[in-house]
Amino acid sequence: MTVEVTGLQPEGNGESHAESETPQNGLTGWIWRLPTVALAWRNLRRNRLRSGLAAVGIAIGIFTVVVLGVFGTVLQLSAADELGGIGNQVIISPADELEEESLATRDIQELERIASGRGDLVPLYSDNVVVDGSGESAAVQLYGTNTPGLLFDGADGELPVQHRDGAIVGPEVASQLDLQLGSPLDVAGEQYRVVDIAAAGEDITPVQPDNAVILPEREFSGEFDQAIIVADSPADATAVAEETDATLNVRVERVDIFELSDILETIDEFFTLLNRFLLGLGSVSLVVAGVSIFNLMLMSTNERRGEIGVMRAVGIHKPDVLKLLLVEATLLGLLGGVIGAFLSGVAVMALWAVSPIGLDVIFVPRNGAFLLGGILFGMFVALASGLYPAWKAASERPVEALRG
Repeated sequence: MTVEVTGLQPEGNGESHAESETPQNGLTGWIWRLPTVALAWRNLRRNRLRSGLAAVGIAIGIFTVVVLGVFGTVLQLSAADELGGIGNQVIISPADELEEESLATRDIQELERIASGRGDLVPLYSDNVVVDGSGESAAVQLYGTNTPGLLFDGADGELPVQHRDGAIVGPEVASQLDLQLGSPLDVAGEQYRVVDIAAAGEDITPVQPDNAVILPEREFSGEFDQAIIVADSPADATAVAEETDATLNVRVERVDIFELSDILETIDEFFTLLNRFLLGLGSVSLVVAGVSIFNLMLMSTNERRGEIGVMRAVGIHKPDVLKLLLVEATLLGLLGGVIGAFLSGVAVMALWAVSPIGLDVIFVPRNGAFLLGGILFGMFVALASGLYPAWKAASERPVEALRG
């Protein structure tokens, strides 16, 4: 029986024969600068089919984990982008316990002070009414405010900064009653002209313009049943909500405070749990791949008992044999991880090409961490799977191993 043990030698030996005769160029040259890695790579190449299948198993596992992780992140960030605007709104209304229908003037003044430098205050009157236009009637939501442009967009651009006269109608009202700019509109017996049409609401918020009519606040004697603070940022919204509660609700619960960023936090928690579930689901594939590598290493070490026995007999130490076998398993994990990460990148870019998601939710540090973490995780799974077979083979007595 002839067995090559190139790349590992007893202590005190000179440079390995394989290293001295192998060209030192490219990836192969780099590999052969490390004797243990070179020998492990050669051993894997001797059983290319079996090694390739094990690497494919790791690649599939990494692909599943990374793709699910990246897709979960893309979904979470896309939802945050779509809903991000609502995190800047704080809605204040009279507390239910007081049974008041409108906010007190002093409360409005205090809210203006709190909002100063952090955002804009929009006092708002709201009611449900029936309007008539073009011979048709419709039940609509009625809003009264002088600054609708802070809450809504116009169908053809921004709404007026100051709303002093006429009626602004939502797109559903305009469509249902066939209203255009200048059309007459009867609101609870009062006649108005349509001065603008609002765009459809896209944010998740209780104040929606779609089926609404917006009038100047002077039509309602300055009574407001809610106030909306449009903060400059989610952090400002949180600060406004906290100060409002500390100022207006000291002794008695005078106002109810609804911070829309709470919705975003709930949605973010949901997506975080979903992401973890997807990663756990994908990890099952890696466990299966790990079992495949365990089986490969166990069969490989059994077939190479004679070779391992010769290595031990000529003076190769047990730690060196263990290191060689573990390097083989790690190389399988590295190869499979790189392939899996590459295929994951291709899949993500394919998703970008066929869907409306933007690159800003793809090229984020978290997705990069998934790619790198997937490769490292694949190496870890391979190393853990090869640990017992390597230890078992390295611990066998040389005489027993030589007997086959």
